[in-house]
Amino acid sequence: MRDAMSFLLWSRVGALLAVGTTKGNLLIYNRQTSRKISVLGKHTKRITCGCWSIENLLALGGEDRMITISNQEGDTIRQTSISSDPSDMQFSVMKTDDRVSTRESTVSVVVGKKTLFLFNLNDPDNPIDLKFQQPYGSIVSYKWYGDGYIMIGFSQGCFVVISTHIREIGQEVFQAHNHKDNLSSIAISQSLNKAASCGDNCIKIHDLTDMREMYAIINLDDENKGVDQMAWTDDGQLLAVSTRRGSLHVFLTKLPILGDACSTRIAYLTSLLEVTIANHVESELPVTVSVEVEPSFVAIGVYHLAVGMNNRAWFYALGENNVKKLKDVEYLGTVASMHLNSDYAAALFEGKVQLHVIESESLGAQEERETRLFPADDDKYRILCHALTSDFLIYGTDTGVIRYFFIEDWQFVSEYRHPVSVRKVFPDPNGTRMAFIDDKSDGFVYCPVNDRVYEIPDFSPTIKGILWENWPMDKGVFVAFDDDKVYTYVFHKDTIQGSKIILAGGTEVPYSHKPLLLYNGELTCQTPSGKTNSIYLSTHSFLGNLKDFGPDMLRQMLTQTLMLKRFSEAWEICRLLNDQSCWNELAKACLHHMEVDFAIRVYRTSGNAGMVMSLEQVKGIEDHNLLAGHLAMFTSDFNLAQDLYLASSCPIAALEMRKDLQHWDKALQLAKRLALDQIPFISKEYAMQLEFMGDYVNALAHYEKGITGNNKYQEHDEVCLAGVAQMSIRMGDVRRGVNQAIKHPSRLLKRDCGAILENMKQFSEAAQLYEKGQYYDKAASVYIRCKNWAKVGELLPQVSSPKIHLQYAKAKEADGRYTEAVVAYEHAKQWDSVIRLYLDHLNNPEKAVNIVRETQSLEGAKMVARFFLRLGDYGSAIQFLVMSKCNNEAFTLAQQHNKMEIYADIISSESTTNEDYQSIALYFEAEKKHFQAGKFFLLCGQYGRALRHFLQSPSTEDNLAMEMAIETVGRAKDETLTNQLIDYLMGEGDGMPQDAKYLFRLYMALKQHRDAARTAIIIAREEQCSGNYRNARDVLFSMYSELKTQKIKISSEMATNLMILHSYILVKIHVKRGDHMKGARMLIRVANNISKFPSHIVPILTSAVIECHRAGLKNSAFNFAAMLMRPEYRSKIDPKYKKKIETMVRRRDTTETEEPTTACPYCAFQLPECELLCPSCKNNLPYCIATGRHMVRDDWTVCPHCDFPALYSEFKNLLQTENVCPMCSERINIADLKKINDCTEYLKLEDEDQ
Repeated sequence: MRDAMSFLLWSRVGALLAVGTTKGNLLIYNRQTSRKISVLGKHTKRITCGCWSIENLLALGGEDRMITISNQEGDTIRQTSISSDPSDMQFSVMKTDDRVSTRESTVSVVVGKKTLFLFNLNDPDNPIDLKFQQPYGSIVSYKWYGDGYIMIGFSQGCFVVISTHIREIGQEVFQAHNHKDNLSSIAISQSLNKAASCGDNCIKIHDLTDMREMYAIINLDDENKGVDQMAWTDDGQLLAVSTRRGSLHVFLTKLPILGDACSTRIAYLTSLLEVTIANHVESELPVTVSVEVEPSFVAIGVYHLAVGMNNRAWFYALGENNVKKLKDVEYLGTVASMHLNSDYAAALFEGKVQLHVIESESLGAQEERETRLFPADDDKYRILCHALTSDFLIYGTDTGVIRYFFIEDWQFVSEYRHPVSVRKVFPDPNGTRMAFIDDKSDGFVYCPVNDRVYEIPDFSPTIKGILWENWPMDKGVFVAFDDDKVYTYVFHKDTIQGSKIILAGGTEVPYSHKPLLLYNGELTCQTPSGKTNSIYLSTHSFLGNLKDFGPDMLRQMLTQTLMLKRFSEAWEICRLLNDQSCWNELAKACLHHMEVDFAIRVYRTSGNAGMVMSLEQVKGIEDHNLLAGHLAMFTSDFNLAQDLYLASSCPIAALEMRKDLQHWDKALQLAKRLALDQIPFISKEYAMQLEFMGDYVNALAHYEKGITGNNKYQEHDEVCLAGVAQMSIRMGDVRRGVNQAIKHPSRLLKRDCGAILENMKQFSEAAQLYEKGQYYDKAASVYIRCKNWAKVGELLPQVSSPKIHLQYAKAKEADGRYTEAVVAYEHAKQWDSVIRLYLDHLNNPEKAVNIVRETQSLEGAKMVARFFLRLGDYGSAIQFLVMSKCNNEAFTLAQQHNKMEIYADIISSESTTNEDYQSIALYFEAEKKHFQAGKFFLLCGQYGRALRHFLQSPSTEDNLAMEMAIETVGRAKDETLTNQLIDYLMGEGDGMPQDAKYLFRLYMALKQHRDAARTAIIIAREEQCSGNYRNARDVLFSMYSELKTQKIKISSEMATNLMILHSYILVKIHVKRGDHMKGARMLIRVANNISKFPSHIVPILTSAVIECHRAGLKNSAFNFAAMLMRPEYRSKIDPKYKKKIETMVRRRDTTETEEPTTACPYCAFQLPECELLCPSCKNNLPYCIATGRHMVRDDWTVCPHCDFPALYSEFKNLLQTENVCPMCSERINIADLKKINDCTEYLKLEDEDQ
């Protein structure tokens, strides 16, 4: 080249060299072909920067402020201009939502040290220019990483991270001010997942997964001029840093991850020349061993440590407190891996394994047992992997052979041939199971004991290794791991399905962690920093404190424990959850794993007695297959159960199971092999099943096979013969089937065969079988279908079906035999037809009318109505028209023949429509029949018109119109109508007021209880004045009860009047019973209020004189006798008593029996028993309705009907002769009377009433 070179760069993927010149020309040189492509004028000025893509596209930038994109032939395919000088050009991939390819389609370049320019080759018209904050300074360096992220370092010590996703572009994802004065370079290691920045005189390293985490800070105190540039090696192991002073520092950023484990002891590299031995499980102190070279492999045994590189290995003996170097050994090739046990070492090199003793003098063995090289010279295979247990050397070859060499016998004991080569082998601690990975990256477990291989399910092709669980209780657990995840597997040896492997779950592994040891769910991993880190598998989360977790988490843990066969932990979880479904799940898992005793314990706890009993019966069975068969049956896996039974020592169990399950087809197949004598019985059951499914051909064949001909099995044979009969008919062999059915003793068979024949339209044979089977209804029905009326008539007395009687009746009616037809219609309960025949043909209307009344037949009523209409009996016709709901016709007929009263009487007792009532009302209104008009206006809800007619109705002795008027107003609840009626009752219109009782009833109908109460007092007063004392008392009592029910306060006037009137009523009761003292006391009370009895003053006073004299109350008798001597009363005294009374006045006797005292129920003050006002507490006292005395607390009862109080002893005594309540006149049984011990509530109610 003539021009001076300004730029030089090799392709990343090919042998192409790009050379740029100071004049902007380009030369592309292919080293493989020595071809040179010269491109003149690629740029107009110096080419300053550029980069190659992985597709061999070349991007260049120059001082002409242009960017060009060329292919490997030098042709320009894209170009764009920029605003300043370019530098640091890179190809990468922008982040998108749905990136499907990894083509490097974006060129990034620093423009003018200030902005980052992104040029997308797929979208050249829309480049992106990213500008940053001024305080950051100029761009020093930038790096792409991850999914389209860019880290940019700035001269003032900051670095930022941005995303190139179009929605996030321009936003800073992360920003840190790492260096105080300046930042000179940044570097990213994708393999380490780390980022570093250098500036001032220090280096700072961040973790890319969390940029906020500072991974390390390295200070270079000797570099006073500062650091300059830095870069990682591709594997991230070394970080090189140059300084402005001209020195170069190289740092080891990660150790080679070398480690090994033997039982619970691990050995791992902690520095380039140091190995640490640790046993965290047994809490041993770590031991460090200094080694002579940087090893490429490490192996740990029970008593030894081996490290080595290339073809040499150094062995160390492990003492209790120290480590002693034993020897070094040279091998015939570069050692790829090594394993140790207590005595031997096995080294793999160049397709061979050398097994040799570590300390020959300690073994004391023969010379030929000191070392052996595998394979032998005559074996043509290469060994690809190996492992060493305490007893065996195991290796896998490129031909797929896995061999077990038994060290003690110094010979091979097991060999397995796999279809493809075996890459890695991983035996469990005992060597009885071995996992291996083949050349297809599939995983398997090999059991040399039974020479069986089991494929590992869902085995990831990226798996790097496998570790077996070292905890003795979890022998079948192992994990397979790759770079990101650990997969937990469980080898279930004894299940009812046989041995199998399941995937229990996966656990995320931190970056660059290599698993070394698994112990009870705890995975010990080696980290790149030369340390170990323990993580718990997600499948073992139940190992924490179970009480800290909620129900949902506990259910997940239950699933984990069941997959891992950790039944004790599962039991604890079920105990905490206490959920039936969880206990069932645990029990089912126990059955699956054939843990019968544990299953019994679970079922007993969950209360499943049936399963406990079943398992108790089978738990002692030693035959593995038989026990597994029973358990498979318990879990409803019947096909598996059959296979297991047949493989067991009791194959007949398979037949018994199929019979119990009614799987007759399979049972029949098994019976042919296992129990020929069972075939007839199974054939019968199978035939019944086939019949149900509609397979009649095979059902017939199996019924015939089922016939034994043995009298011992007569019932069984009868079932088979019945089946033969039915199937023969179904198959068209009617004669055979009918003959068989007739011979057969079963009635049901005859019915069933008759039904089949009936469906086949074989009516004659069907009827014959029905008749033979005494199914007379069915027989008659079929005879009717074939028009055999003679046979129907014969069977009719035994027939109960109305339908058949109806068909027969129709046939007889058609023949004109009406008497027989009527009887048949009656049996069929076809009353309309019966009525029709009685009216039209048998001329018996009385019978027809009786049937209509009994049956309420609408159609029959119409027929009777038409019959009476023809006879001119319009009243009866109307009655039956209404009964048949023909109200319009009845109304018209009533109008035409002036029978509306009859129609109205009938319709008012029927539930009918308002329109019908209105029609009648209008008719009576036109006829000026006010009472009837009002009655029907009331029924149709026209209250105003109803009231008007009731008030216009002439008064009668019972004055029914007034009662109806009150009912109308009560229903209407209309103030105008109420006032209209009140005005009428008060005589506002004609000056003639009505009886007050109607006003009282009106107020009661309107529920105006206060007004009703006032009216009741007036009525009672009128009745008193008229001498109707019982009527007066009853009016007051009813009003008193109503007010009490409505919880309205009762006036003292009403209460006093009721008490005085009731006292008068009690006089007659006690005098009649001969109890003159009680009669006299009540007469004294009445006589003291004699003004309230104006019509009977003299008779009452006379009675008082007589009763007081009889009771020994001489002074009271004298006082009332003196009153009678007044001029206004003297002449009215009954002559019978006049002289006696005059003598009593002349000869005064002042002796008086003193009235007994009892306690006030309120304050317990002692006062006369008939006194009703307490002088102490001033309360009006409740009185006894049986005696009129005041109540006392300890002798309290109430009437069961009216709830009025009475003295319990007195009321009970009264009911011995009187069986009604003296107040409400209701009948009372003495047994219904209850003594009330606490009368406080009644006293409160009395206070409220007053």
